Amino acid sequence: MEPDLERLLAAANALANPHRLRIVAALSDGRVHVSELARRLGVSRPLLYMHLEKLEAAGIVRGELELSEDGKAMKYYTLDKVDIRFDAETIRKAVERDLKGGR
Repeated sequence: MEPDLERLLAAANALANPHRLRIVAALSDGRVHVSELARRLGVSRPLLYMHLEKLEAAGIVRGELELSEDGKAMKYYTLDKVDIRFDAETIRKAVERDLKGGR
């Protein structure tokens, strides 16, 4: 299915930041606990959460909450299955659908 214009814009906006690109790269190896991700990237957890929220809203990453054996909430992130192409043809089709009101 071809992405609509809103989806293209959300993904482009979410990826238009070096921190968020680093997050995507770090998650390309698989699921990572949020504290480990912050350590790997050398950023604070509040800053990391801000970027993760943007990526999650765009459907690029997904957060999963689990309980450890001792009852602690553990937050893990993974890449969502996303396949958005930013080629001229995809953009043209999305814009045409948007102009026709078909989103």
